[in-house]
Amino acid sequence: MAKRKIVIPTYSTVVLNGIEYYRTRIQNSDGKLVALYAGTPKELYQKELVAYEQIDNDTFNRKSPTVGEYCEKWLLMQSVHVRATTLTDYTSKVRRHIIKELGNMRIADVSLDDIQLALVPVSKKSASVYKSVVILYKSIFRAAKQSRIIDNDPTIYLTAKGGGVPQKDKPALTDEQAARLLDAIQGLPPYVFVMLGLYAGLRREEILALKWDSVYLDTEAPYLTVRKAWHTENNRPVILEELKTNAASRNIPLPNCLSECLKEAKENSTSEYVVANRDGEPLSYTQFKRLWTYIVTRTVKERSYYRYENGKRVKHTVTPVLGEKAAHNGKVVYSLDFEVTPHQLRHTYITNLIHSSVDPKTVQYLAGHESSKITMDIYAKVKYNRPDELVRTMGRAFEQWDAV
Repeated sequence: MAKRKIVIPTYSTVVLNGIEYYRTRIQNSDGKLVALYAGTPKELYQKELVAYEQIDNDTFNRKSPTVGEYCEKWLLMQSVHVRATTLTDYTSKVRRHIIKELGNMRIADVSLDDIQLALVPVSKKSASVYKSVVILYKSIFRAAKQSRIIDNDPTIYLTAKGGGVPQKDKPALTDEQAARLLDAIQGLPPYVFVMLGLYAGLRREEILALKWDSVYLDTEAPYLTVRKAWHTENNRPVILEELKTNAASRNIPLPNCLSECLKEAKENSTSEYVVANRDGEPLSYTQFKRLWTYIVTRTVKERSYYRYENGKRVKHTVTPVLGEKAAHNGKVVYSLDFEVTPHQLRHTYITNLIHSSVDPKTVQYLAGHESSKITMDIYAKVKYNRPDELVRTMGRAFEQWDAV
């Protein structure tokens, strides 16, 4: 078979610095004309081929958006069919854990190795956060493939199994611990927050969004309604009208202790919010952390702080002793030998409902659980984690057999 002869185009010439060059012009990926020079037509022809190949690659890369660009587009598409609270969660995780790590890469160039390396920092977060970020990766790249943005999905073998730090369930507070906690913060800023958690079972975002117009104290049976949720963006509070789930919208009866607490708080309040900052506005994230510090500083948990001494930053470690006063603040007494989290207050409320033999459906409603499975999982752990209760239950079950 005869070898195909390559036809070299006819190029114009130009003299530069006394030397004659062959020259041609081509249009680059930006649409601009670029001149190419060479000493011979064959050499210029080879340069032209390489340049066109580079332009094709540039054009392909322009068609392939960066990970950051496509993620923002994906988030915008999600806004059509997910709740505002869900979108807020997606946006935070995508920007913090995906765009931050891979945002400048072309999405078509991303490999499984790139994603797994990007997940290393996430693996130090909780297992639930790790799992949700993996799901977001898979959702985003699957959508990109379905839209023919990429030819291959690098996440098909990505799994969340075994990733992240397993979180231990914190037990509910005992009656004695709850009493000590309330006694330790009586008259302090977090007191109303803690009461709402312990005796209404509200989530943190529900407490911090609660307004007085949703608290009905003058009725025969006082109650409050949950209709809004607190969130922060760049440390600024945002009150969402849309709750996490439909089940989160509920009316909660107030026991006498909480009703009396709220009546007193309302008399002294100048804000429309039940828990507010000094200006009567919802708390920022930093302000909430400061609110919770009133509790942390009264525990015996070892902690460290830094001070500048002779121009140097020196670390000091405090090991509190139960019953003693803080060295630098005589008003603070280390009175709590247990740690407390905001969610623990809610868990205590749900646990007390179950121990009081409230039926699961009512527990589900009061807790604002959308799925009965969530309620039943908690119900099983709480109800049957007490040997004395289990023995009584079994005894009642077998009474009929004893009578035969």
